[in-house]
Amino acid sequence: MIEVKNLTKRYGNHLAVSDLSFEIGEGEIYGFLGPNGAGKSTTMNIMTGCLAATSGEVKIGGFDIFENADKAKRLIGYLPELPPLYIDRTPWEYLTFVGRAKGLKGQELHDQIMNVCEVTKILDVAHRLIKNLSKGYRQRVGIAQALLGDPKVIILDEPTVGLDPRQIIEIRDLIRSLGETHTVILSSHILSEVQAICTRIMIISDGKLVACDTPENLERLFAGNVTIDLTVEAAQSEVAAMLEGLPVESAEYAEPSEEGRCSVTLSAASDAADELCRGIFYACAKADKPILQLATNRATLESIFIELTGAGSDDPDYIPPEQRLDEAEPENAEQTEEKSDEKEAAEE
Repeated sequence: MIEVKNLTKRYGNHLAVSDLSFEIGEGEIYGFLGPNGAGKSTTMNIMTGCLAATSGEVKIGGFDIFENADKAKRLIGYLPELPPLYIDRTPWEYLTFVGRAKGLKGQELHDQIMNVCEVTKILDVAHRLIKNLSKGYRQRVGIAQALLGDPKVIILDEPTVGLDPRQIIEIRDLIRSLGETHTVILSSHILSEVQAICTRIMIISDGKLVACDTPENLERLFAGNVTIDLTVEAAQSEVAAMLEGLPVESAEYAEPSEEGRCSVTLSAASDAADELCRGIFYACAKADKPILQLATNRATLESIFIELTGAGSDDPDYIPPEQRLDEAEPENAEQTEEKSDEKEAAEE
């Protein structure tokens, strides 16, 4: 559905996006992650045709976003971080304006406005001034305008920023439902949100793509050793005996408890964690010693994000993300001429 090849964007001497290449298929929700200044917003603005690239190409449904802008943009619905709302208009008036700008008219325009209002659940406030709506409803109006024209791709830049917990849950549910009929690209700084919603995750750092995979595959790839917190109603010597023969790489015992409990933190290879947990269960059951706690701590999206975007090349143990992920270097391409003479934007 989306093909990005050797995309580069410079703001003067600042390289915001560096030879970026990736493909996005249909029918999935992609999480687009990266630290501030990594090039996320610049990439999204180029993908939607709002910003010219220094070089490279972007195709939406086979149409070049620069050479066939009209056809490519019809396939995209875009919600910027700050929704472009006219607060002195009602949602219905605003959506009518946006729909007409997208070429809708007559009964088709009316039917589509009704549909997006129902999907985003703003029909009950459709005739109230936008300035009188809550932040959550304003975000819904912004998503509704992105849905007009029935685009195949929905791009959402920080759609839950500034919302309260209840509104965040409602917007997340809405995004999940959109993922059933659209390809969705979601940019967010809330890693738990991305992990809960997205089926695939892209991580960008310093304008380069450093990871693109499912959350499960990323966790497996960066799992390393797994730690297991174990508390058993038994003496330390008894627990040590039960652990003999199990795939434990290290064991750190807590101070002995007066309550006759033994707490220990175990380390095991990620592929041996399940075997270790089963072995602990059967050993404790055989010894008639109750397990009070058995918690496995695996790699989280947060730790993966930090490893991919926070490690420095001066660290002797640092492994470049592209080497870690075994990604091939993109082929060099001749730089294309500037797509537009528009004034360069402020640095991201």
